[in-house]
Amino acid sequence: MEKLEEFLEWGGTKKDITFLILGGISLIFSIFDLLPLPFDAAWVAIILCGLPIILEAIIGLVTAFDIKADVLVSIALVASVIIGEDFAAGEIAFIMQLGALLEDLTVAKARAGIEKLVHLTPQTARLVKDGQEQIVPAEQIRVGDVLRVLPGETIPVDGEILSGETSINQAVMTGESLPVDKTAGDPVSSGTVNQFGAFEMKATKVGEDSSIQRMIRLVQSADAGKAKIVSLADRWATWIVVIALSAAALTWLISGEIIRAVTILVVFCPCALVLATPTAVMAAIGNATKHSFLVREGDALERLASVSKITFDKTGTLTYGKPEVTDVYCCSSDYSPQRLFRYAASVEALSEHPLGKAIVSGYQKEYTEKPPAAQQFQMLPGRGVKGLVEGMEILAGNREMLTEAGVSLPAQMIDRAERHLDNGCTVIYLSAGREPMGFLALSDTLRQDAAGMIAKVKNTGVDPVLLTGDHGNAAENIAGQLSIGEVHAECLPEDKLNWIDAYQKEDNKVCMIGDGINDAPALKKAWVGIAMGGVGSDIAVDAADIALVNDDIKELPHLIRLARRMMVTIKCNLSFSMALNFVAIVLAITGILNPVVGALVHNAGSVLVIINSSLLLKWKWKGERK
Repeated sequence: MEKLEEFLEWGGTKKDITFLILGGISLIFSIFDLLPLPFDAAWVAIILCGLPIILEAIIGLVTAFDIKADVLVSIALVASVIIGEDFAAGEIAFIMQLGALLEDLTVAKARAGIEKLVHLTPQTARLVKDGQEQIVPAEQIRVGDVLRVLPGETIPVDGEILSGETSINQAVMTGESLPVDKTAGDPVSSGTVNQFGAFEMKATKVGEDSSIQRMIRLVQSADAGKAKIVSLADRWATWIVVIALSAAALTWLISGEIIRAVTILVVFCPCALVLATPTAVMAAIGNATKHSFLVREGDALERLASVSKITFDKTGTLTYGKPEVTDVYCCSSDYSPQRLFRYAASVEALSEHPLGKAIVSGYQKEYTEKPPAAQQFQMLPGRGVKGLVEGMEILAGNREMLTEAGVSLPAQMIDRAERHLDNGCTVIYLSAGREPMGFLALSDTLRQDAAGMIAKVKNTGVDPVLLTGDHGNAAENIAGQLSIGEVHAECLPEDKLNWIDAYQKEDNKVCMIGDGINDAPALKKAWVGIAMGGVGSDIAVDAADIALVNDDIKELPHLIRLARRMMVTIKCNLSFSMALNFVAIVLAITGILNPVVGALVHNAGSVLVIINSSLLLKWKWKGERK
């Protein structure tokens, strides 16, 4: 059976498309008798399209006694051939293979996200022993070992800083947009990146216990409990087979006409039923693509239609993920906002810190005058920067830096800065010649369409939830601006995973939207995962069911409504196909339909299902059309 399965998989989608084209051409030759062949041209369709169906049915029955729709199709095919209705057999095979191909085209591509996560794991570490440094494989590190990490290097294991000051890019674990200052006694996680200062650390968790390895395991196991939607035709296949065979047998016994029995089997074939779902899904995926959504899982839209909660990551999803200067405060009339900003841009021009780059960029947007070049520039990891500008020593950094330099900050300046800090901003204090000048407040900014999108999501009946690795103040501030009532801050990857798991245990179908590596486990665990494909990590995209290519989040409400409309279309298709089957069966029992006409009726039903599904390609919600 394994060799038979390998044979059926040979050639993949290209083979299936080729066989369908040849089968369709052969049916045209058959119905119009275009070639004087010694056999009916429909046999080409029977062999190329029908034989794989029969073999699949046999494999399913023998290996797992799995009765699917292809069992009834196989019976109808064989019966049609036996009584000489070759065209009917070929047409059934062609329609069923067309439906199978459409379903295959909606199946997700292979994911490479776990491999990419593995590549994030450092392969070597700098082990310090007896004052000597040696580079060793990371797997040889043991708890208690002392390691040295240089600027730009990835931290190999979880640990605690013993000496040195630095800033750590923790986006892998928390999604935070800004590096976090660290000093002796602070914990650091494997997979995060040391930005600026060198430091020594003591290993506390190694190997499989380290943070990056735990995340790999989370991504590998997160979707284990996610149920896959089974097609309705396969779900009802057992009953369809039993009813069809019973009806055919009783008709044959009562009427004595085997052609009526075969016609029943032909019209009972769930052709339109099989096409009902994949054609609607394909059309909806085409619509979603026009709105910049790349649907990577075939049944993702089916699942999205039933979600009751959407959990949003903050940084890079609801916000741009880049800090901007939001306030320039001068504590003395000796300095104007432009002058303070100019001095800050001067000393930060040589800094590689994201905050420094944001200050320089903000100044260039605001003013045309170039800032003067700073002399004797010095960067103090975990503190800030300093340099000489126009003969004055300029300090730009955190409050601790200015306090250590003997700069006394006025109470009014501290109070105003505290208000910014309470709103989740980062504050850069400045002094000139050891006298306070003021400060710059920086914060991540909301995406332009975020508030409108959240309001429209609420109108669909879905509850928004904020899940973020950022601090509580920043999270609450953003949630307040967006009117999101439920907020969970300072979430590590496993925390996001646990929140989603808790919601789903309460019978909430959860959609997760995120952009970072730290969101990958949650994206995979959620009933539906949507990744920000433009700015997002490719690991997050690989873990998600849907990717938003250009990060235009205002289209999200359209996607939710499209998914629901798709389900309405599928239900209409199913109802129509089942009604058509019922009418055709009655006509077959009474002898009005023969196998060829029955196949044509089925063909007409399948065409109508495809036409109805195609309406989804240009569908828009009425509220969007105004």
